[in-house]
Amino acid sequence: MTEKDLLTLNSKKGLEALLRQNHIDIKKAIQNVTYEKRLEKLQEEMLILQQWVASNNKKVVVLFEGRDAAGKGGAIRRIIQHLPPRAIRVEALPKPNETEMGQWYFQRYINRLPNNGEIVFFDRSWYNRAVVEPVNDFCTKTEYDIFMGQVNEFEKMIQDSGIYLLKLYFSISKKEQEHRFKDIISSTIKKWKYSDVDKRALSLWDEYTRYKETMFEKTQLHAPWKVIKANRKTSARITAFECILKEIPYEVKDLETIRHKTLRSILND
Repeated sequence: MTEKDLLTLNSKKGLEALLRQNHIDIKKAIQNVTYEKRLEKLQEEMLILQQWVASNNKKVVVLFEGRDAAGKGGAIRRIIQHLPPRAIRVEALPKPNETEMGQWYFQRYINRLPNNGEIVFFDRSWYNRAVVEPVNDFCTKTEYDIFMGQVNEFEKMIQDSGIYLLKLYFSISKKEQEHRFKDIISSTIKKWKYSDVDKRALSLWDEYTRYKETMFEKTQLHAPWKVIKANRKTSARITAFECILKEIPYEVKDLETIRHKTLRSILND
């Protein structure tokens, strides 16, 4: 153990990390403290970004996509944790109602785009039609083809209107998805999350992969995807923060806070 490790463990956060454990694991405690300190720094920087958006009447949209149980919701919660509630929105749209079913597919998403000075986070987005819907037969092939033919121009229109658009994809392995589903099913407070779509996800893994790869191939024209390795939730959350802070050209940006290459290797050990 290095002197730095000892100082970390002898801090308030270090002692709390040790006390939370059922079985003492020094390495894990150090990882947890390192993660929490990094998270705080990025949350502070995110607040600077939000204040820039509000002060300059900017508009930002961040899409969170990925397989079921990939950790999208958890990442969003950490990102917005200290942001003013009135300055941000999280959109996790349910199944479209009868009226929405008769509308242009993108219409209900247009109605939820940001106003001046606002950041909107989509926990799943219009890309449901690129992967989830065709895999589960929730749309026709014609509806899928129309979507794929329109989505790039739709995103160009969004960007041309002055909205910053960032697309994040959380990527997990089949083994990790299976592990997380088991965790959800066995939890008394999480099992409500396990839907009929989740029940089919593992058996349809290859179909999801095929549509996902087509999505990556066909929808990069105006807003490229940022793929985040998400088998390790802590690392994925840090990477999501960094992607947003790097891609949105806010002022004044603390590059030293955003750039932290060593942490990811620590978290992935």
